[in-house]
Amino acid sequence: MASESEAKTFDRETLLDLVVNAIPLGMILFFVVVFVLINPFGSSPVNTAIQLSLLIVPFVALAFLTYVSGKAVSEAEQELEEQGLELSEEAGANEEASPETPADEAHDESHA
Repeated sequence: MASESEAKTFDRETLLDLVVNAIPLGMILFFVVVFVLINPFGSSPVNTAIQLSLLIVPFVALAFLTYVSGKAVSEAEQELEEQGLELSEEAGANEEASPETPADEAHDESHA
C-alpha cells in the first residue's frame, strides 16, 4: 500500500503518464520468467547470469527512472499550481487596491 506522501506525490494524472512504462517493464518481467522456467540456452551458470543480468539491470533502471521522472513531474505541477495561486492572489490584491478598471479610465478620459 502506498504511503500518504507517495499518494500526494503521484496524483491520478501523473500515474496515467507513468503507466506507459508498465508495458516495457511487463515485457522484461515476462522474459525473466520465461528464461528462468524454460532455460533455452542451457544450464551454464555464466550464461544464465549474463542472460538474466541483461534483463534485470534494465528492468531496475527503468523502474527507478520511472519513479524519479514521476516525482519530478509531480513537483513541477505543484510548483506551477503554487505560482498560479500566488499570481491570482496578487491580481486580486491589485484589483482591490484600484477599483477602477482600464475600461472605466478610458471612459472617463473620453468625457473630459
